[in-house]
Amino acid sequence: MSSRLVGVGVGPGDPELVTVKGVNALRAAEVVVVPVMDSGEQGRAEATVVHYVPQDKVVRVVFALNERTDRARREAAWDAAGERVAELLRRHSRVAFATIGDPNVYSTFTYLAQTVAQAVPGVVIETVPGITAMQDLAARSGAVLTEGTEPLTLVPVTAGSAVLKDALAGPGTVVAYKFGRQAAEVAEALRETGRIQDAVWGSALGLAQESIRPAGELDGEPLPYLSTLIAPARRGGGRGGKL
Repeated sequence: MSSRLVGVGVGPGDPELVTVKGVNALRAAEVVVVPVMDSGEQGRAEATVVHYVPQDKVVRVVFALNERTDRARREAAWDAAGERVAELLRRHSRVAFATIGDPNVYSTFTYLAQTVAQAVPGVVIETVPGITAMQDLAARSGAVLTEGTEPLTLVPVTAGSAVLKDALAGPGTVVAYKFGRQAAEVAEALRETGRIQDAVWGSALGLAQESIRPAGELDGEPLPYLSTLIAPARRGGGRGGKL
């Protein structure tokens, strides 16, 4: 029988936001891989996973999660991580990979799956969806993501502030991921486009160090890398105005 690699979305950090299907997938796997940086500290995915499976079932694999300038180093780290997971699949019929958020939304799992598929012929790759940071921030802050015919645009600020400005100049709600290091540029873009009044940002959602604040309080100081921003659509016309 073919081995199986299952990417499991474990949500943004609050263990209670892992789906029942996600928990079942973690428990059904023979081993659960979690990504860690080379500094070795426990990541958010691992901290969530150990609420549901014993620590001795967890395998930590180093990924160059914070490497953005040295492409050769990043590629070498990806190759090493992929081979480590491929090795596990040669010895186990079912391996789960835990990723924060959803495995199909800006996830480490995407690249891993591509590498493993080449290294392990016939491997079956599946994903289990997870709650995203934008959904959690919307719930915790009371920000409504979409109404009626409004579009929703998701932008990783690592792509540059110009991409965010273009999105903010358009209609609908804009969500920005990974904007912490460019908080000053994000605040400037919000002000330039007249979108700062109703915008909200959050980090460490569901954790002890959770912070949720109006975007108007952004003072230019860097924020945690995984901070999330919601700039709701401009709304008017009363209830159902966008239907």
